[in-house]
Amino acid sequence: MTQKQDIQLFEDKKIRTVWDDETEKWYFSIVDIVGVLTDSSDYQTSRKYWNKLSQRLRIEGFEPVTNCHRLKMEAADGKMRLTDVADQEQMFRIIQSIPSPKAEPIKQWMARVASERVDEIQDPELAIDRAIDYYRKKGYGEGWIKARLKGKEARKALTDEWKRTGVKEQQYATLTDILTKEWSGFTTREYKDYKGLQKENLRDHMTNTENTLNTLAEVSTTDISRKKNPKNFQENKVVAKMGGRVAKVAKEELERQLGAPVVTRLNAKHLNQIEGEKEKK
Repeated sequence: MTQKQDIQLFEDKKIRTVWDDETEKWYFSIVDIVGVLTDSSDYQTSRKYWNKLSQRLRIEGFEPVTNCHRLKMEAADGKMRLTDVADQEQMFRIIQSIPSPKAEPIKQWMARVASERVDEIQDPELAIDRAIDYYRKKGYGEGWIKARLKGKEARKALTDEWKRTGVKEQQYATLTDILTKEWSGFTTREYKDYKGLQKENLRDHMTNTENTLNTLAEVSTTDISRKKNPKNFQENKVVAKMGGRVAKVAKEELERQLGAPVVTRLNAKHLNQIEGEKEKK
């Protein structure tokens, strides 16, 4: 299965999804959908509800539940964990078993998500346009958006390179921690803690400068890997550290010129406040 992990938003609630190129289907995290339908306050409440519901439905011989897949998705702690997922048709039938006023709206939302993905396959620029629109609605400035999109492109090139050299998907997080620690001084989890984040996407809470340095680290790692052609995971760890060091040198020189650190506690809330103040001037 050739997969594309993504986070979709329904009424500001995050729903983890996976696109399968072979079947051309979206797979939705069942727990995330259940959380929306039941207005659960946290992940554990949603998970318990789904566990009880799935047990009852299996006893009743409910086919969609019996045939559900389990795929690795990023959990709140940043690790990839096996998660119950369902395609659109299976999810629609599961939704029917959950009394909720949001049942019909979320079914319409799922149908729209599926339709948009098909459109993006035909015209990839639509995906870029939607990403730009998403960040604008969140209050990000144009410069930040450009840096963030460049970062997405660099990340995709890096993971493609890791895949080429035989790195397993579950090892991506370790390599990411190595290059991030090298240039910023923090692992991904430490960086999130520094910014007061929990399960949010760290890159969405970086400043323009931080995103640019992170992109430099990933681009450098990709280029060095293509040159050195690492043969195993251990060699990839060395390359990740080398790529991170390139960004570290740039960060230290910039900090010398500015007389101030560039890795900050600022997160999206602060960044959007800054953008709002700029617009008022």
